[in-house]
Amino acid sequence: MLPSIWDMGLELFRNHIISDKMVQSKSIDGILLLIERERNGEAVDRSLLRSLLSMLSDLQVYKDSFELKFLEETNCLYAAEGQRLIHWCLNDSTSCLKPLIACVEKQLLGEHLTAILHKGLDHLLDENRVPDLTQMYQLFSRVKGGQQILLQHWSEYIKTFGTTIVINPEKDKDMVQDLLDFKDRVDHVIEVCFQRNEKFINLMKESFETFINKRPNKPAELIAKHVDSKLRAGNKEATDEELERILDKVMIIFRFIHGKDVFEAFYKKDLAKRLLVGKSASVDAEKSMLSKLKHECGAAFTSKLEGMFKDMELSKDIMVQFKQYMQNQSDPGSIDLTVNILTMGYWPTYTPMEVHLTPEMIKLQEVFKTFYLGKHSGRKLQWQTTLGHAVLKAEFKEGKKEFQVSLFQTLVLLMFNEGDGFSFEEIKMATGIEDSELRRTLQSLACGKARVLVKSPKGKEVEDGDTFMFNGEFKHKLFRIKINQIQMKETVEEQVSTTERVFQDRQYQIDAAIVRIMKMRKTLGHNLLVSELYNQLKFPVKPGDLKKRIESLIDRDYMERDKDNPNQYHYVA
Repeated sequence: MLPSIWDMGLELFRNHIISDKMVQSKSIDGILLLIERERNGEAVDRSLLRSLLSMLSDLQVYKDSFELKFLEETNCLYAAEGQRLIHWCLNDSTSCLKPLIACVEKQLLGEHLTAILHKGLDHLLDENRVPDLTQMYQLFSRVKGGQQILLQHWSEYIKTFGTTIVINPEKDKDMVQDLLDFKDRVDHVIEVCFQRNEKFINLMKESFETFINKRPNKPAELIAKHVDSKLRAGNKEATDEELERILDKVMIIFRFIHGKDVFEAFYKKDLAKRLLVGKSASVDAEKSMLSKLKHECGAAFTSKLEGMFKDMELSKDIMVQFKQYMQNQSDPGSIDLTVNILTMGYWPTYTPMEVHLTPEMIKLQEVFKTFYLGKHSGRKLQWQTTLGHAVLKAEFKEGKKEFQVSLFQTLVLLMFNEGDGFSFEEIKMATGIEDSELRRTLQSLACGKARVLVKSPKGKEVEDGDTFMFNGEFKHKLFRIKINQIQMKETVEEQVSTTERVFQDRQYQIDAAIVRIMKMRKTLGHNLLVSELYNQLKFPVKPGDLKKRIESLIDRDYMERDKDNPNQYHYVA
């Protein structure tokens, strides 16, 4: 553990030589004198000066012995310099001040704008250093072209940073919140540092629009889901006023998106679930969001969404009449039925699923059908079993419970009135529920938090040959229990089908636009037709996709190619 000869030598030198008051005083005074001469323009031995300062640092006496005196000398120098310059500059008149300042600004700022921004702007914006950004804006505004170059770098920063938010699928879960936080940050910089300069505001909007559409469709889908999470019941994180502010901020991000039809499709699907499964946090907030969308996109965009609300209100009135109708029946039955009448064009497309309902349910459906068609002749009713839900009463050793469950869960649970245990195949045969849907349903009843059924063998997945027993020992602190309402959880298939429906709808819109243009123009070149389509279509589209739709319409005899010029099209009347 002995020190090296070098370290021992330094220690001895520091103790016996540099720590000697006379040696230290003369050395440091000599160094300060060299610095003073250099500052006065004299030639000095710089390598000697460097070596002396390096020695003080190595001996660890720089800070205590030298730095304080050096700073005092520097302070005195610039105090004297300031006095001298102010007297010289403003000696008799201020007329020389303007050109002098302009000269200094040009040499110290104007000649180095790009270099300064490359070295510092990103860093200042990343760390949200508001005072420094304010100073930068003020200084850049004083030199010719300064604001313009700051604008360009500001725009590039927004596009680069924003792209990192939207482009990475692994960060999709936080994308919308990250976008909102980023927008808040740039708004604050514009407000405080850039003096609400209109050019900076407009370029910020353009930059947001550029980067958010670098990844088509996904941001629109995630914004719709973000709104759903805020409007869904159980969202206790915000008061009505805060929720309104959140929705306003989301709408600003929504404005930047091309292809708002993707947003509409996912928003419509989620709204349907909130309304039908009774999961909406606030009707006022729902209506407020609807009016924001109407203001932004027009009445055509929201007409179907408004139709959904109208259906729900009409259904309430119909149910009041149905309850009165049931009271006049000789056998009102033991089931309390509530029906929502959905106009097919307004709601998302649901695939009808035929399942085996209980005789009591079928009877009650027929009673409702007779009642409804008696009031509205000529209409057709189609039951959507995938959307149904029920409240079931159950008895366990611990006592009575109530379950809020989907119709599929209801059909499975009702089987256990007839027996204590059934195999997967028996349940499938008895209920008629489609395979993957039944597996999810049984998973929720036997593998979730509230295990009303016991699966054998144990495991998270439902396999062929599994058996299910009624759990008489079931315990729960609540009297009414919601069992993982499958309808509120979006499945992968559901997400894919929603996206596919949007693309299918876009094809119809492209076809309709092509026919509309060709019908009006009769004859048109390919490039002019494509240009016209870009003007008319409200969603992003690739030239290759347009070419495919044109080929399809030619194949279907809506239009034809010119015999002499294949790039010229004629409308076929």
